[in-house]
Amino acid sequence: MAEEILVEPQHATSFKRSLGLVDATMIVAGSMIGSGIFIVSADITRNVGSAGWLIAVWLITGFMTITAAVSYGELSGMFPNAGGQYVYLKEAYNPLIAFLYGWSFFAVIQTGTIAAVGVAFSKFLAYLVPSVSEDLVAFNLGFIKISPAQLVSIALIIFLTIINTRGIKSGKLIQTTLTTIKLLSLLGLIVFGLILLKPAVWSANWTNAWNIHKLNPDGTVESYTMIAALGAIAAAMIGSVFSSDAWNNVTFIAGEIKNPKRNIGLSLFLGTLIVTIIYVMANIMYTAVLPLDKIATADKDRVAVAAADVIFGNAGTIIIAVMIMISTFGCNNGLILAGARVYYTMAKDGLFFKPAGELNKFAVPQWGLWIQCILASILCLSGKYGDLLNMVSFVVVIFYVLTILGIFILRRRRPDAERPYKAFGYPVLPVVYIILGISFCLLLIKYKPDYTWPGFIIVLIGIPLYFIAIAARKK
Repeated sequence: MAEEILVEPQHATSFKRSLGLVDATMIVAGSMIGSGIFIVSADITRNVGSAGWLIAVWLITGFMTITAAVSYGELSGMFPNAGGQYVYLKEAYNPLIAFLYGWSFFAVIQTGTIAAVGVAFSKFLAYLVPSVSEDLVAFNLGFIKISPAQLVSIALIIFLTIINTRGIKSGKLIQTTLTTIKLLSLLGLIVFGLILLKPAVWSANWTNAWNIHKLNPDGTVESYTMIAALGAIAAAMIGSVFSSDAWNNVTFIAGEIKNPKRNIGLSLFLGTLIVTIIYVMANIMYTAVLPLDKIATADKDRVAVAAADVIFGNAGTIIIAVMIMISTFGCNNGLILAGARVYYTMAKDGLFFKPAGELNKFAVPQWGLWIQCILASILCLSGKYGDLLNMVSFVVVIFYVLTILGIFILRRRRPDAERPYKAFGYPVLPVVYIILGISFCLLLIKYKPDYTWPGFIIVLIGIPLYFIAIAARKK
């Protein structure tokens, strides 16, 4: 009798539910904490000019983030499938709105963030290995100069993409381990900083702590009108919103989470709460060891490096460099892991490249992971990822507002739908978020137009692409 030969399948037919509550929470926290908390407080301080408003900006951002997260819990319970926010927008509105989000997500939101975090990893690796500095030139192709830092960032993205094509368990191990390390490291930095609090610095920073004004790099001060002060707060929040973003990545991998109707909502709340507390305490620590003008004028905005130098002496730079390398490595792993699940769901709807809708033998969307890797690498080479992220930062908030508004639409349209988890504080907290989100966007339109209209253009490019995809689907 011929011996039966077993052939390993080349494609899985569905995702494997292998992530528990702790894993999901680590994805939320790990995707949020990248390099922002170590850097953006300098720009925030320049905009608001006082310790009280520095902390207030982080508290407002934290409130908005947690409110959005617990609101998303209701949607994740209703639609516990891969795709997250893309699915919520499709169900609440229509496929076009969902596609515009998915297009923006692919074109710059996710890929641009992956590029930015990758380059941040390289910049701080250069503290330990100067030969990979962004100031050096590895290749001069005439039309573009490529630095060692850009090559390292691309290598990092490729390495993490390879890891994540081998199945969810590999990515899960990296995410849980590195997120635990960076949370403990940040907590240690905060504790040491508060123990070594400088009373004179603390007193000076917290005297007239609510006097909002612009703090120029040369030390001069500019007063604001009341409306201009609101614009300054909105401008300051660009950094804190960017640092607190990507919390929703866990919703994209809903198809791989055990008991998603319970665990996604709970992980969103726990992850955003933990990170918000860490962020606020880190900034309180900054004001305990650094005068405000030192925060505002930190070299290349590296506030954490300046603080660590005060706390640990000359070893502080190395400590922070290692912390940020761990932080950005883990952050990028979470971003890369989650992003391809959105392209998978779009492809299943016939609105993205068809191969992105297939799973490999390890039950992960390998093709989507690689196309995401390619675009993120191109953005690393362009050097424009930072500009693009600034341009779409308010577009991200618009999509958050639309998604939370979708809760009201779905409650009216589908009152009898199963809702294992209902939005906390409904309708008050979701309404407050919507008001804050719209106010943030309107103030940016008025005071930071360069950060707004290019983002609209990126979104609007998606409209003809949508109809091209629809036409191709009908053939």
